Amino acid sequence: MDGTIVGIDVGTTKVCTLIGEPDPDGSIRIVGLGIVPSAGLHKGIVVNVDDATAAIAASLEEAEKISGHPIERAYVAVTGDHITSVNSRGTIPIGYGDHAITTGDVTRAIEAAQTIAIPHNRRMVHVIPRTYIVDGQDGVRDPVGMQAFRLEVEVHIVTAAVASLHNLVRCVERAGVEVTDLVLQPMAAAETALSSAERQMGVVLADIGGGTTDIAIYHEGTIAHTAALPVAGYQLTNDLAVVLRAPLEAAEMLKMRYGHAIPSRVDDTDRVDVAGFGDGGLQTVPRRYIAQVLEARTREVIHLISQETKRSGYDGLLPAGVVLCGGSTELPGLKELARHMLDTPVRVGTPQEMRGLSDAVSRPAYATSVGLLLWGMHHGADVAIHPNGRRPATANVLGRFMGWVTRAFFPQRAEDHRS
Repeated sequence: MDGTIVGIDVGTTKVCTLIGEPDPDGSIRIVGLGIVPSAGLHKGIVVNVDDATAAIAASLEEAEKISGHPIERAYVAVTGDHITSVNSRGTIPIGYGDHAITTGDVTRAIEAAQTIAIPHNRRMVHVIPRTYIVDGQDGVRDPVGMQAFRLEVEVHIVTAAVASLHNLVRCVERAGVEVTDLVLQPMAAAETALSSAERQMGVVLADIGGGTTDIAIYHEGTIAHTAALPVAGYQLTNDLAVVLRAPLEAAEMLKMRYGHAIPSRVDDTDRVDVAGFGDGGLQTVPRRYIAQVLEARTREVIHLISQETKRSGYDGLLPAGVVLCGGSTELPGLKELARHMLDTPVRVGTPQEMRGLSDAVSRPAYATSVGLLLWGMHHGADVAIHPNGRRPATANVLGRFMGWVTRAFFPQRAEDHRS
């Protein structure tokens, strides 16, 4: 496993395990993949440990066979409507203006920002520094070495339900793999789907998967807001199944083969045979009717993305618009409908910076899976919060966390230290 990175995306509709090897040019070489239907999950949350474990184990086995590498540890994506986030500030005194800010001061400021009230049944998943304020001067990216009276830091804190985290970790560990870190799904997808220019200008990443629509808003180069909405591709399929009185498998096939988010784009003379329940045989329905059913739920998803953007407080500050990824974005017409409803630039983000078996995971459905590998490559073993929801020993946390901060905000200093 030396030199390899493993990512496991345990989704509502599929489990995808990828094994990658970092290339010197900053890309990732895909050397193993295992993609199997998911089981035991509902809207991104484990509801049956045995079924979920079996699906994860099957995905791991496929990836190991293709790559020839045994998998010992992995980065695992986490989602679900139990995810919440908040931006918090921490302030510490430096002295009387005659002392320079040290990395230890930065650590203390970040610790101070984490002193927020969190219910006992929730744990921090990510604590990410956004910006520093030195004696009232905001926008500081590297405060170390600056003389000041006071240092402030704003951090983005993501929390999740302890039970949901433990169940996910338990499934992966029962499949024989140690969880290196839990990574919020849209933040993983952003590693490969967003450009640095989009992050800087301000952008919404919306990962419309099978069970959830995951939101990550970036502004001035850093994460500003995250959320998980419990409406996504499964609801589109379920709507078709209910309206057409057809099995979910048949409804999914209809959505993939004949679906469209804009009914007017469908020929009103086209008709489709649908296999329903019972012994009634096939029924024939207009293809435009299928599109009308899908349009109603697609509009709801896009409206919820718009509402979440407004709730974040960054509406109007995101000129780069919206980047869509996730399997449901492959529905024809969805991008155009989103552009019309949101009145902003919209594009579909596909995985970038990869080689090897890249053709197999080049679709937007695999943005999170590829992003997990890039997350591991960029952030390494710098885990701020242990996957079991508890903090490791304080010294270890601070050491790993400050390593992450140094690489994220002071890349030249990290390079000098390595050399």
